Amino acid sequence: MSVTPLGTHTVTQIGIIVCNLEETVQAWSRLLGEPAPEIIVTESVGLTHAEYQGRPTPALAKLAFFQLGQVTLELIEPMGEPSTWQDQLVRHGQCLHHIAFEVKGMVERLEMLAQQGLPVLQRGDYRGGRYAYVDGQQTHGTIVELLEND
Repeated sequence: MSVTPLGTHTVTQIGIIVCNLEETVQAWSRLLGEPAPEIIVTESVGLTHAEYQGRPTPALAKLAFFQLGQVTLELIEPMGEPSTWQDQLVRHGQCLHHIAFEVKGMVERLEMLAQQGLPVLQRGDYRGGRYAYVDGQQTHGTIVELLEND
């Protein structure tokens, strides 16, 4: 494993918090000249094991993904449950939420980032992997997401 905290320089995803996912998907679809992607809802906490600020949470959101070359644009509409998504929407309205990197060795990466003052805000599982958001808002201007696929 690389000794750098992320082990990569390749951005794989940019996440944006939105107020109305359906409208935003249509706007991006028109801008990109691409068909609107399917809108999905995050899975239940029983499957995601989501934690926000160290506590279990349903962390529900509607999501849509546009593939832009090697980077995925993730549009996120929080559904009112405690989460970094809901917190960002309340505090900032529609905004950039995160820049994501696909990593190997999530646990070790998170330990290295914590040593650099980047604590975990939210973490959970998805079908085929896991994610963690670390708080880089004051130091890096945004949340940093780590994605680890099985």
